[in-house]
Amino acid sequence: MASPSALRTVLFLFLITCVSLIHCKDAKAKKKKDIRDYNDADMARLLEEWEKDDDIEEGDLPEHRRSPPPIDFSKVDASKPEELLKMSKKGRTLMVFATVSGDPTEKETEEVTSLWQSSLFNANYDIQRFVVGSNRVIFMLRDGAYAWEVKDFLVAQERCADVTVEGQVYPGNAAKKEDKETKTAKKKTDKKAANRANKSRQEL
Repeated sequence: MASPSALRTVLFLFLITCVSLIHCKDAKAKKKKDIRDYNDADMARLLEEWEKDDDIEEGDLPEHRRSPPPIDFSKVDASKPEELLKMSKKGRTLMVFATVSGDPTEKETEEVTSLWQSSLFNANYDIQRFVVGSNRVIFMLRDGAYAWEVKDFLVAQERCADVTVEGQVYPGNAAKKEDKETKTAKKKTDKKAANRANKSRQEL
């Protein structure tokens, strides 16, 4: 057997090792950064710790953290994909892009689209407008389910060239008029060309 002095030495070393390990862990746990020395990452980590324990209501969460509303597929008509899109965008922010026809200045675009916005506001649509170019504007809706109703209104406007909702482009009233005008002009030029061809044939 081992001598008692050797056993004491091993036990003593074991105790010293355990005490030093515990002391190191406590020192690391107690060593905290001063709040004035926090950087952005430390502040974000602290915010996440606070939010973990908080009971935040669903409506108070940012939109990207809210759970999407349940979709009742029994009410969805499979022949109308827009109905499914409306239901999936309910309660979500959605942007609708519109183009003003002609070659308007930014001020003219501002005036025309402000009339559209006030008409939509009077119809109780919560909508914001941002002019992003000389003929381009964004309408932001708080509830995306109404985007297709807003699209129907905008497409019917006289100065609207096109409307884009969820990547789908819908031609506006002005684009339809331009198409009719170009078709009639093309028919006239085609008739003139046909008449010239007939005259040249007759001359031969």
